[in-house]
Amino acid sequence: MSETTPLSFFEEDVTEEINHGIRVSNLAYCVAKELVLGEARCRELALAGMMHDIGKLYVSGYLYGRDKDTLKIEEMKYVRLHPRLGYDELMRLDFSDFVVESVLYHHENYDGSGYPENLAGDQIPLGAKILRVCDVYAALTSDRPYRSAFDSDTAVELMIDEVKNFDMKVFLAFQRAIHEEEWQEKWALPGLKVRITEEETI
Repeated sequence: MSETTPLSFFEEDVTEEINHGIRVSNLAYCVAKELVLGEARCRELALAGMMHDIGKLYVSGYLYGRDKDTLKIEEMKYVRLHPRLGYDELMRLDFSDFVVESVLYHHENYDGSGYPENLAGDQIPLGAKILRVCDVYAALTSDRPYRSAFDSDTAVELMIDEVKNFDMKVFLAFQRAIHEEEWQEKWALPGLKVRITEEETI
């Protein structure tokens, strides 16, 4: 960051993205456990969850430090590039195939209506199916500039209305995970926040 760029220009947005990554990471790990994946795979899911939106750094001009109105169609076209941009960055950094494919396809919907490749059903890698569910839930249960966070029950109801987007086996594992008492206590922790300080950005 340039020393002349005010930190307040993007601090709140970037901080929220980091916290969103933490939430998706934690939930993805728990869902992977519910699906009885091995510990190594669960840890890869946690890593993919933390990194899933890294491509947004390349389209930050459309996301951060701007008015909080709805994205225009032409802007959304560029924002939808973020999975591919994240994939390219993680490939450059030599992440595993499982992690980079999970990131690349985390906006694919089970019915084929997602992006970037309009994959459907079993064409979508398992890691991406898990991230899709976790990403949506984390977004719904977080405050947004245009609305307050939904409570867990309301968020799940909204997801059921769009269940065509999700792999049912993954969705059921997700529901089991969020109803475990240990997970509910962890998710509710108010201290799960990362803050960016000016010293850390120089």
